[in-house]
Formats: sequence, structure tokens, C-alpha cells
Amino acid sequence: MKYRDVLRISIATLRKNRIRTALTVLGVMIGISSVTVIVSAGDSIKALVYDQIASFGSDFIQSEVRVPKTSGGTISQAQGVVITTMKDSDRKEILKLPNVSRAYSAITAQELLSWQGEIKRSLIYGVTADFINIDSSEIGEGRFFTDEEDNSLAKVIILGQEVKNDLFGSSPAVGQNVKVKNANYKVIGVMKPRGTVFFFNMDELAYIPLQTTQKLILGVDYVGSITSQVADASKIDETSDAIRSVLRERHDISDPNKDDFEVSSMADAQKMMDTVIGGVTLLLIALAAVSLIVGGVGIMNIMYATVAERTFEIGLRKSVGAQKHSIMQQFLTEAILITFLGGVFGIIFGLVLIYLIYLIANYYNLDWSLAISPIGIVLALSFSIAVGLIFGLYPAKRAADLDPIVALRKE
Repeated sequence: MKYRDVLRISIATLRKNRIRTALTVLGVMIGISSVTVIVSAGDSIKALVYDQIASFGSDFIQSEVRVPKTSGGTISQAQGVVITTMKDSDRKEILKLPNVSRAYSAITAQELLSWQGEIKRSLIYGVTADFINIDSSEIGEGRFFTDEEDNSLAKVIILGQEVKNDLFGSSPAVGQNVKVKNANYKVIGVMKPRGTVFFFNMDELAYIPLQTTQKLILGVDYVGSITSQVADASKIDETSDAIRSVLRERHDISDPNKDDFEVSSMADAQKMMDTVIGGVTLLLIALAAVSLIVGGVGIMNIMYATVAERTFEIGLRKSVGAQKHSIMQQFLTEAILITFLGGVFGIIFGLVLIYLIYLIANYYNLDWSLAISPIGIVLALSFSIAVGLIFGLYPAKRAADLDPIVALRKE
């Protein structure tokens, strides 16, 4: 029998059992659309993360406090452990390294800001003056504070765009006083809108000089992080090692396993995100594959039922000379047709979902790219055909092995 005839008979058989075929196709479609969406979403998330990392630049090294490892593992800071060993004096030593051109220290706090009855809870970002020369944030109105203002504990503040809008609305903010912990802080600047970075709204920050934040707001002498800018990005790994050496010496640490800090570059962050996103994507693909296996079991059950229903037909065809391979080919074709249809409809449905995710993400101001992965589409379609082949093989072989005499008696 020519394959064209096999295909014609297979299509006619599937049309005869429309509801059963449709339900089986639906099961495969769900699994295939999941694979398509997951692979494409993984590409979109990678693009989003890389854009966010690129917005910081490739010439930065971040040093942050970290709870040292112990023999029992790492203690979480959520349990109340606070590391107080990193100081602004560490920044000054880091600045002595030949490849470090600038650096700023930072600490965060949450406080209520108020102006003429308007109240806003904001994240205070206490930083040194070089922040504005290193970070991608830009001043929209007024100016940033100076080292002299930081050293003199000046009560000055720069507002993020949303903080300004919530407190002042359309009224000018520069030159006004806002209350922080019942003290007046003069607004000397308003930042340009920056939007969301790593799912954090940068426009909801308020900036106060580091020492003012430490001594007048928090009553501490430590910092949470130090961001360094290098002169030569090609030597960033060497500079990271040099910063680690400086911090270990200043914190009296001889065993690297007892480091109370973490030093990482933007390249390190990108590698880490690659690993995390890749791992999560593989896990989600594995979960989607479970639904494909369920769909495959459904195909196997349907093919068994089809073999039982068409036992007489199989016996009749074999009695007039049909070969085993042609019978097997017939049933395998039907199984592959079902999964192929599920694959095609699953890819179409997946593409629709990808576009909807793109629209929703951009509605919420996420810089989400419309990433349609050809690899994901090929992978999904290959999965669908493989499922039909694997789960249709045994029922097809069973049909081909039927004794024609026993099959004809079945009727």
C-alpha cells in the first residue's frame, strides 16, 4: 500500500472519531504550548536581565556584606544576624587600588517622609557623593549633594520621581523641606525617571548623604555595600581579587570560607543569572514534559481501543495479503498524525500566549522583549512527533501481530 493511501485512511479514521481525536490532540497541545512558552519566556527573561545588567555597565565591582559560612552552613540574615564590619573606611582603602577610579558606599533604611500633610513611606538610600558619577541615575532638577555636605552631616535630600510626585504633585519640590524622623531635610534635587531595575522601582528611592543617614537616622557606623568603578574593564577579575584581599586584611580574615562580604562583577552576575535561568527553564520544561507523557499515555489508550474496534478490519486486510509492516505503518501514522496536530495547535496557542505575556509585561512597565524561540518551536514539534512514535509503537505492533483467523472470528 502506498503511503498516500495510508495517510488517506488515517485521516478518515480520525475524522470518524472526532471527539476522541480532539480530546487527545488537546492533551498533546497543552504540553507542546507549555514547552513553547517556557523556552521563549526563558529567552525573554535572559534579555531582560542582560539589559538590566548592561544598564549598570560592565566596569563595576559590587562588594556587599554577607553572613560568614559556619560548619553548619550559612546563617540567614533573615534570622536577625546583622554584619557590621564593612565601613566607609574600607571604600577609602579600595580607592587606593591602581585600577579603581571611583567608589561609593551605601546603606538603606525605610522612613516616613512628609510635606504639608502628605506622607510617603520611602526607601532611604544613604550614599556617598560619588554615587551620581557611577550609577546610571541622573538628576532631573536641582543637584546632588557634595562630599562636604556628607562630612558636615547636612540635612539634604534628593527625591526619586515617584516620591516627588506623591508628596508634591505638580508643585516644585526643590528648595522645600520634607520631614524625616521629625527633622527638616531640604530638597536639593529630584532624579530623572528611571523605572524598574531588577523588579525594583528606582523612582521610589530618596537619597541622603551617607553619614547623615548613619548618624542622624540609623545611629550606626557601618555600610551595606561598596560599589567600585574600574579604569580598565579588562582587568576586572584581578581588581576583584585585590578588593577581596583589602577587605580580608581590614576585617582580619585569614580563611576565605569565613568572609563576611561578597565581591562580584557584572560579568559574575551575568554568569550567575545564566545558571539560575537555565536551571529554572530546564525544570519547567521537565514539568511540561510530564503533561506530554500524560498525553502519550492517552494516545496509547486510544490506539489500543482503535485496535480492539478494528480487529475484524485488520484480520480482513491480512487475509487478503496485507503485510505486517503495512498494518503497523497504518496505526503508527494515525498516532503521529494526532501528536503532529497537537504540536501544530500547541505551537500556535503557545505563540498567542507569548504575545499576551509580552503585552501584559509591557503594560506593567517591564522592558519585556517579544522573544519567539525557533529552537523552542523545533523542540516542541520534535517532542510531539516523538511522543506519537513512542506511544503509538506498541499498539501498532500489537495490531500487526494479530492472527488473521482469530481477528476474523472476533466480529
